[in-house]
Amino acid sequence: MTRGCRFQRGTPGISYFLILCAASLMVVQTVGAQCGKEPAKKLLDLNTATVEQLEKLPEIGPTTAKAIVRFREKSGAFRRVEDLLAVRGITKRRLEKIRPLVTVTPPAKPEQQGQGGKSPGTGNL
Repeated sequence: MTRGCRFQRGTPGISYFLILCAASLMVVQTVGAQCGKEPAKKLLDLNTATVEQLEKLPEIGPTTAKAIVRFREKSGAFRRVEDLLAVRGITKRRLEKIRPLVTVTPPAKPEQQGQGGKSPGTGNL
């Protein structure tokens, strides 16, 4: 008779239970990490983003999102991402967290009309 070991060889016993617990814990941690704000799938254009879209960025709540849109409406389109520093509530630290998630696309320039309503370069030969 063997002393000290109550489990027979070849049965899963406590080892199998511990492996299942560890795997379950990893799943819970992964799901818990995903419960926060979802990272953007593509870069968010600061010149076209809505308040709701801006709120999905890390550390950007409703107040800051509204401030960004208000600043854009008052001052015009952003020329570069760093222009966000002029918005109340955006610090250098906060900007560095959202910088990889945002971009600035220059606003579309209105087409210039040539003489007679034709675009340049489309005249008759």
